[in-house]
Amino acid sequence: MRIMFHSCNGFSVGTDEEAWSGPALWNDVARKHREIPFHVMVGGGDQIYNDGIRVDGPLRPWTDISNPKKRRDYPFPETMRAECDDYYLKNYIRWYNTDPFAEVNGQIPQINIWDDHDIIDGFGSYVDNFMQCDVFRGIGGTAHKYYMLFQHHMPPPLSTYTSDHAAIEKASKGPDPNQLMDTYVAPMFESPEYIVGDHPGPYVAERSLNIYTRLGARIALLGIDARVERTRHQINYPETYKKVFQRLRSELEAASAAGESIKHLILLLGIPIAYPRLTWLENIFRSPVMGPIKILNKRFGLGGSLFNQFDGSIDLLDDLDDHYTARTHKKERRELMVELQKISAEFNIRVTILGGDVHLAALGRFYSNPSLKIPVEEDHRYMVNVISSAIVNKPPPTAVANLLARRNKIHHLNAKTDETLLDLFNKDPGDSNKTANHNHCTMPSRNFATITENSPNNPEAPNGSIDENGTEASEQNFLGNDGHKVLHRGEVQAGTTHKAASRQSHGRSNDGTLDVCINVEINQHDKEGRTEMYGLTVPLLNYRQRDEPMTPRESVTSGSQH
Repeated sequence: MRIMFHSCNGFSVGTDEEAWSGPALWNDVARKHREIPFHVMVGGGDQIYNDGIRVDGPLRPWTDISNPKKRRDYPFPETMRAECDDYYLKNYIRWYNTDPFAEVNGQIPQINIWDDHDIIDGFGSYVDNFMQCDVFRGIGGTAHKYYMLFQHHMPPPLSTYTSDHAAIEKASKGPDPNQLMDTYVAPMFESPEYIVGDHPGPYVAERSLNIYTRLGARIALLGIDARVERTRHQINYPETYKKVFQRLRSELEAASAAGESIKHLILLLGIPIAYPRLTWLENIFRSPVMGPIKILNKRFGLGGSLFNQFDGSIDLLDDLDDHYTARTHKKERRELMVELQKISAEFNIRVTILGGDVHLAALGRFYSNPSLKIPVEEDHRYMVNVISSAIVNKPPPTAVANLLARRNKIHHLNAKTDETLLDLFNKDPGDSNKTANHNHCTMPSRNFATITENSPNNPEAPNGSIDENGTEASEQNFLGNDGHKVLHRGEVQAGTTHKAASRQSHGRSNDGTLDVCINVEINQHDKEGRTEMYGLTVPLLNYRQRDEPMTPRESVTSGSQH
């Protein structure tokens, strides 16, 4: 099984697209697909950028309203819905006919979840009373319609939100008859790969569309829709998590009972979950010191670029609130990871997480507290978070990537689980020198990921060849290492010299592991989009239950309670 993963497939408003050679990395995807075909293309969100709807589209007059209350109270009548509907349709048609993306999109089957730019920048993460406004509810429904059509090839709802119909909704609970005039909408059908949420979202009047599917004989993919139910204070409803994990357990049980146990679970999330904390920045943006600046911004436009055009909040705050690592999502994040650990142990399945959104490449990992001395091959807590973003959009300034690298501390999910980024980038791509000497864990360049199973059906390695990476790997003792060091054989020489970063050896072993490679753009002016490969190998899980001693952190906690 050979998987291509990408995210952030478009340019932000105002980006000089020619300076970035357009969507050049899709040429590299096409080249790699011709060499060894991909079985599936996985989109981690922002498969299209619809932000232009507020700049050169029908939301421009609304965006230009300077008074937040007037903007919040602005209606979304049928006329505006029709204009927005036309915008989303034409933007999808334009982008999905743009080569080389269109060429690849027509050759490789795809699985997608969506994120904010598939709707509009920051959707779901602004303050609640603004997110509840007619305009945001209207574009949420319209964007969902075309997300269903273009990214899932599914019939859309019969109608989408308008303030006109909402005003008479108590008299008529059904679809809007104005949108059904001279219109045929195919009936919705149930497709087995979807896990549909039980309740509509708070701002999109539709239910979340989560995904479970098999990728070959030994890999399963679980995609969580983290946009429909999102608010500033939650990512998904508790009942949605319950439903998703019930389905996952039933599928894993059925596979095991049939003697076809699944060895790898790939979890698809729109946002990274193992990522440096920016709590200090959240605290600054939410502190009282920002109050006077906000007042001056409202009255005189001071610091205009610092504040977003919608609810007047700090512009970066919606991005920070989006993250699983945000303070407001801390409990939900911990519960999600603990549930994944339980499933990993229960079914002896290795979990690997895919995330995008942040416009740089990185490789996060969760793992057992080193004091437990559990080999990674037996560690159900060891989970890699492949962070690949963006395939098209421009990266953040190098200074941002270097700052994040400085923040790459060892964090503690709980007393028995640590997390940090791997030093994957042993060098900058090509002959460039773009990151600081201390930064080997965040790469501010466009990229996409390749994940390939080292299938048991592959031929045996020739006599005398080295199947694993590095001659000394099998002799190393990794027990007790923390996350700033190598944790297992598959991380030895991670980066450009790893076997997973070699065209000749990537995915060619037969031990059931996963070769992971992040393909990083070498030169933004190269229209062919050539990349340098950085790799590591994710091992199979051979879980065995053990009596785990109390960790030092548990001892401290226990002692403080007496």
